[in-house]
Amino acid sequence: MNNEIEQLMIVGALLVLLAEVTYLVAKLPRQTNGKRNYIFVDTSVLIDGRIMAIAQSGFITGTLAIPRSVIGELQMLADNADTDKRARARHGLDIARELQELDMVDVELFQDGSKAEEGVDERLLTLAKKYGGGICTIDYNLSKVADVEGIRVCNVNDLAKNLRMAYLPGEKMILELVQKGQDNHQGVGYLPDGTMVVVEHASGQVGQKVEIEFIRSLQTAAGKMMFAKKVEAKKQPQQKQKPVQVQKPVQNQKPVQNQKPAVAKQQNRPQKNKPKRSNYVRDREASMVELANSQHKVPTSNV
Repeated sequence: MNNEIEQLMIVGALLVLLAEVTYLVAKLPRQTNGKRNYIFVDTSVLIDGRIMAIAQSGFITGTLAIPRSVIGELQMLADNADTDKRARARHGLDIARELQELDMVDVELFQDGSKAEEGVDERLLTLAKKYGGGICTIDYNLSKVADVEGIRVCNVNDLAKNLRMAYLPGEKMILELVQKGQDNHQGVGYLPDGTMVVVEHASGQVGQKVEIEFIRSLQTAAGKMMFAKKVEAKKQPQQKQKPVQVQKPVQNQKPVQNQKPAVAKQQNRPQKNKPKRSNYVRDREASMVELANSQHKVPTSNV
């Protein structure tokens, strides 16, 4: 009887111990070998702002560590005389504050000093090496240096590139239609990644491969969907042949050699000699003088 009681007590103690271990594991999922899984955030990520959407989606399982040196760099840019830089830096400070207010992600303001004498990029690499964490950045050069140093990089640009649509509106491809769509005139096909493509006015080509052109894309909570149209084969226009014009013979046409050019007729015409301007003026003056003299003569019959 006593042995059974002792066995029950031992089983109960083991169950209590198992429950405590399970609770600790559930409360500390971000602990690895006694160290927190830090992801150090770069200045460029806070200015970009897309880290907010990533954090709200719940894909960040580590601790977002915002170094105090990064906040100091944003503060320095916010005091800059350039209006564009000042606005972007203030936007980065707002993103840092909004990240701290999120409940689904652990955010810590890492106290490493308000200013990095060696540079913010070098400070991030040093912190990632020291604490065994990663770097979240969109800086191309910093991500390449981190790869060389063996540091884990979370690049927001790479994430956006991998999540973008495989085909954009206006692009064309050959697609096999496998079934009819919701409307009677629609045909449905699928891309290699499983994206459904609805082709307008293609219900008659189900089971065939047709050339399509993407029109638009639709992103829903259930997945992404694309709409397309068939590419009609262009008919080459037939070239119209011009009718051959038949020249009719002209009747009563005099030979060209008997026709005298107009220029020659003008040259053969006798030209009248016009008096020169100077002689005309001189003769007119002489006649006026003679008329004046005749008026001043006294008649001899009156003497």
